[in-house]
Amino acid sequence: MTGRAAMTYLFSDEGLAALDAFADAETLFAFDLDGTLAPIVSDPDGICVPPAVQAALLEMTSRAVVAIITGRSRRDAQRHLGVVPQYLVGNHGAEGLPGYDAYEGDFRHLGSRWEMQLQKLIPCDAGIVIENKGLSLSVHYRGATDRAAARSLVRKVVGQLVPPPRTVGGKYVENLLPEEAPDKGTAFLQLMNQAGCAKGLFVGDDQTDEDVFELNWTQVFTVRVGTGKGSRARYFVRDQHEVPILLGHINDALARRKP
Repeated sequence: MTGRAAMTYLFSDEGLAALDAFADAETLFAFDLDGTLAPIVSDPDGICVPPAVQAALLEMTSRAVVAIITGRSRRDAQRHLGVVPQYLVGNHGAEGLPGYDAYEGDFRHLGSRWEMQLQKLIPCDAGIVIENKGLSLSVHYRGATDRAAARSLVRKVVGQLVPPPRTVGGKYVENLLPEEAPDKGTAFLQLMNQAGCAKGLFVGDDQTDEDVFELNWTQVFTVRVGTGKGSRARYFVRDQHEVPILLGHINDALARRKP
C-alpha cells in the first residue's frame, strides 16, 4: 500500500482524541512483548514486565479482550508476563492461534531441521546464538564483536537453508519462520474474528510487527513504540517508558464507557 501519512504522536491532542474515540469493550487490545510491554535487554531470558504494566494489563483483561502476540514461545512468554490474557500467541503468530493447531507439529519439525543446518554453517566463535523457539528460530548477533559482519554471515547462511524460511529482521536478530506459518497480521485478524471484536488495537515495536501495522483499515488502530523510520503504524509513543501511560489511557477510556 502507498500513501500512508507519517505517524502521529499518540500523546498529542489529535492522538489522544482518536484513542479515546476508538477504545471500548468491543475492541481487541493486542500487544507485543519484548520492547513493548517489557524493555529489551541483552539477555532475552532476563526481561521483566514492569509491575505498573502488569497491573494495567490485569485491569484491562477485566474490561475487554486482551491478546499478546509475541516472537517468544507461549510457555516462555507466560513465564515472564505475570498476567494471563484471554489470548497468548507465540512464535510470531505461529503458535497457539485458533484454527492453526494442526500445523504446529510440521512447523516444529521444520525448525529443528533448520537448527541442525545452522549449527553446521555458523562457526562456534562467531558470537552468533541460535534460539529454537519451537515453531520458529531466532538467530541473534547482538553479542558479536563485529555486528555488521555477523549480520552478513547470518543472512548468507540463512540463504542456504533447505527449505528456505520466511525471514523477518529485528534488533540484531533474524527470525526464521515456515512460509506457511501465519504472521502477526494474520494472527491479529484471526483473534479479532475469534473474539467477535469488530475493532482491534495493536502496539508493537519492530519489524516483526509491521505485518499488523500494514493493515490500513479504519477498524485497526496501530501504535509503534519508537519512531521507526518507514514504519506503517498510524501512531507512535517515544519509547517503552511511555507504554504504561498508554495502558492507563486505555483503561480510563474503558472505565468511562462501563455501563
